[in-house]
Amino acid sequence: MPTRSGSEYIEKIDNLHSSIWIDGQKVNGKISEHQAFKGVIKSQAALYDLQLKESNRNIMTFRSPVTGNLVGTSFLEPKTKEDLEKRRLMTQVWAKSSGGFLGRSPDYMNTVMMSFASAAAIFSEQDERFTKNMLTIFENAREQDLSFTHTFINPQVNRSSYYVENFTQTISAQTTEIKDDGIVINGARLLATQGGITDEILVFPANAAGHNKDLAYGFSIPSNTPGLRFICREPFSYRDSAFDHPLGSRFDEVDSIVVFDQVLVPWDRVLFYENPLIAQKIYQESSFHLLAAHQVTCRRIIKLEMVLGIAQKLIDSIQVGEYQHIHEKISEIYVGLESLKALLLASEVNAKADKWGTMVPDANPLQASILLFARLYPRCTEILQLIGASGLMAIPTEADFSSEIGADLDLYMQGAIVGAEEKVKIFRLAWDISMSAFGSRQSLYERFFFGDAVRLASGLYMSYPKEKYVKLIDQFLTEY
Repeated sequence: MPTRSGSEYIEKIDNLHSSIWIDGQKVNGKISEHQAFKGVIKSQAALYDLQLKESNRNIMTFRSPVTGNLVGTSFLEPKTKEDLEKRRLMTQVWAKSSGGFLGRSPDYMNTVMMSFASAAAIFSEQDERFTKNMLTIFENAREQDLSFTHTFINPQVNRSSYYVENFTQTISAQTTEIKDDGIVINGARLLATQGGITDEILVFPANAAGHNKDLAYGFSIPSNTPGLRFICREPFSYRDSAFDHPLGSRFDEVDSIVVFDQVLVPWDRVLFYENPLIAQKIYQESSFHLLAAHQVTCRRIIKLEMVLGIAQKLIDSIQVGEYQHIHEKISEIYVGLESLKALLLASEVNAKADKWGTMVPDANPLQASILLFARLYPRCTEILQLIGASGLMAIPTEADFSSEIGADLDLYMQGAIVGAEEKVKIFRLAWDISMSAFGSRQSLYERFFFGDAVRLASGLYMSYPKEKYVKLIDQFLTEY
């Protein structure tokens, strides 16, 4: 089928009946009606509906090379710079729908799947069937407009550099048996964002599996595969009121631990196994990192625009725009926003085809944008706190305004140019970005999205082409 609607997405996820646990209880019935998930599922469904709008068709879809149907642009393998631009426009249409707060909107994982499919030949180094598997999984996802979550990280038992797991019971998810009909996985993985509310889950090792071949595997399976469990953290949606929790009630993606209990992965779902070399090469020789970084940077620009807008609304509502310290703080957001826009554009202008024929954005500006945003976003939320100050501490709820004390609030909570209810809406949005459990999770998420900032800086230093600048100085030194 071509691009699906929001209602079709919801129906499919409800019918999966995946094994999802939250707050000590297994989710029964329709997941789309569960208090913890209904907000984000509704928001994600709205993204699918955006694809179907006639006015978005040229940006959000393209013709399938297999069926000729209109399929999602998030699956488009870029072959030209114009394709990269189209992907940017598509991502930002979706990001504007959520303010950039859906970090795992479908286009992120669709981009990941596309990047691995474009380099699918790597999997043939172990078995030619695995290349076919990757292409089939990707084409099926594109033609059915499937959604994915992923998990790359092992449980944090011991993060010291010398640690090797050596317990009687399996902790990190690993291959425990090779059978005629597939591989058996036991153990756990961390941090499957939207775990259980997507069609499938992609499981890969984190960068490289070291020398432990049992950890070196890759596959994609349906979220309702027998033996697969998603253990979710406490939800941050709290209540239905978008007034009280304007972001958490709609965009809390609910992270989960993934447990594999004798999960059989059929051979037609396996991409590699017991192969540390491929576990390294799929990251080193595909353009996964750069294509994912391009999508993420597109979204982050919209998120910064959102932060800038709410910062200015705070300023206007209490008339603090005359102060120079306010100008200085907001200018930090301006500089960050314009820097990200410029870096993204530079990555597209200087894009080149990789060895697989995929048009890939330039690495240097994207790596710079990744490092910049990891430090910038927590500072932006701090700026919101500094502007809102005590006004963010005691904020009434929607129910307060409709109660007998509503008249008190109308008088005492009014702003300089807005009424009390409008002012509180503004401050609650700023609070949900910068101070709530949802907002704190967003800051941590963006800080570590691509890894620790120190390691990111080290990676940028090691990869950046410094030689031509050294030669410039060498030449300069010979002139006097």
